[in-house]
Amino acid sequence: MKITSSAVSLNVDDVAASAEFLATHFGFREEMAADGFASLTRDDAGMNVVFLRRGLESLPEDQRNDHASGLILAFVVDDLEGELARLQAEGVTITMPLTVEEWGERAFQVRDPNGVIVQLVDWKAAA
Repeated sequence: MKITSSAVSLNVDDVAASAEFLATHFGFREEMAADGFASLTRDDAGMNVVFLRRGLESLPEDQRNDHASGLILAFVVDDLEGELARLQAEGVTITMPLTVEEWGERAFQVRDPNGVIVQLVDWKAAA
């Protein structure tokens, strides 16, 4: 098997709101879209983020009403403090303050309008 690309798909109520949040605050761009669907990408992300509208009939019946909960979109960044300051200046609510874990991870979190958790992280404390 050869994997040529990767994506994570998340079911949300308002596809446009989640897509706009990633575009506005994290520099993603829309690659494809249709009614109830948006695929976003960044050249440096290594994967697409796909939002699907809950209830979409193209999803299997046992999945179509699930919500993207219990998942974290985590992005490793070079300047964690700079990103934190930028997001705060943009009025994004920080839902988990900058924390340092004993294994060296430093991270903070925000939530998009559908409650999808986005975590920015670095490993500088491990060095």
